[in-house]
Amino acid sequence: MPSPLEGRKLWIAGIGGAGMSAYAVLARAWGAEVRGWDRTHTTYIDQLSGIDVEISDEPPQPPKGWEAFVSTAFAGRVAGKTRAELLSELVSLRDSIVVAGAHGKTTTSAMIAFCLEQLGRSPAWLIGADVPQLGGNAGTGEGWLVVEGDESDRTIDELRPRIAVVTNVDLDHHATFGSRAEVAELFEGWLGNVPVVVRGEELEPYEGKLAVAGEHNRRNAAAALAALELAGVGRDEAAGVLAEFRGAARRLEHRGTAGNVDVYDDYAHHPAEIAATLEALQHGGRLLVLFQPHLYSRTRHLAHELAGALAAADVVAVTDVYPAREQPVEGVTGKLVVDALADLRPGMLIGWTPSVDEGARFLAGLLRRDDRVVTIGAGDVDRAVGVLLEALR
Repeated sequence: MPSPLEGRKLWIAGIGGAGMSAYAVLARAWGAEVRGWDRTHTTYIDQLSGIDVEISDEPPQPPKGWEAFVSTAFAGRVAGKTRAELLSELVSLRDSIVVAGAHGKTTTSAMIAFCLEQLGRSPAWLIGADVPQLGGNAGTGEGWLVVEGDESDRTIDELRPRIAVVTNVDLDHHATFGSRAEVAELFEGWLGNVPVVVRGEELEPYEGKLAVAGEHNRRNAAAALAALELAGVGRDEAAGVLAEFRGAARRLEHRGTAGNVDVYDDYAHHPAEIAATLEALQHGGRLLVLFQPHLYSRTRHLAHELAGALAAADVVAVTDVYPAREQPVEGVTGKLVVDALADLRPGMLIGWTPSVDEGARFLAGLLRRDDRVVTIGAGDVDRAVGVLLEALR
């Protein structure tokens, strides 16, 4: 039986991203020739064995005769088909489970793939983060294809899986949606085209044994188990395996202990996610946070809500905004969050530390035995982990 992409030549702009790198791995496994470009070398590129990747400040022209697919980050700068078109084709080639939602989709999709893998069901998976127990963000098995979907650019609407999971509905992408109602409308329209649906917000949190902390992960587990049942996996069988799942990279990830201080890292970038992360860490001594706001649009609209979530910590340092795909907006900096937090918690120790390194040094000077410190944000705030651990040693 020929591979489904045999004879195709795919060139991917933004191949070093969490999503596009995974698509590249699967496309190559399914018979395509794959090459790509990115602006910087990422850890995901290290996993693209056998795929030629060019690194340069400016994107080159796609090779003649190759199909070009362009990540959202470079839309408008490089000619080619969209990320969604590539993912839509991959989903159409296999019985698929697509997990979407504002929060928890990475962990939920990883839980599903992990259970299928451990139970010998040979899944393929495309997940927007490394999953250490799965060996990366992409898998190429012969069974179900488990996919983390994305509503940020509305591309979820182009996917047609057999099973759809929506973990929850919330407004997280203010440059795309004007209201939560718009997000809900997108999901409802998409779900109308999928045969079988799991709605996470209608499920009770899972009460069984889990290795990952937090009420939010009990909700993720409930959605994962529901999807697995629909895929033909008995609940008791899946639950026994799920108890061994230890999480995805940058999702409440314990990065080390030094000087009797535990250091964590988390990808949270929305107030609801930050609140869930801090709730899961509320035990024992003081909780210190280094927070990096993500996107100018989100920071402008949610500065007060971000501060409200961070107010659960004992000490907070805030960096400037990580711009990702956005251009700077006048008057929008991390200082908006600092000022809002100072109004909410007068007398709280708050650091306005525009750079990640400044924030790490600020907190390192305050840490003491039995504290917990967590770096939070969807940008590069995790760079501070090494600085903190080194300072504690």
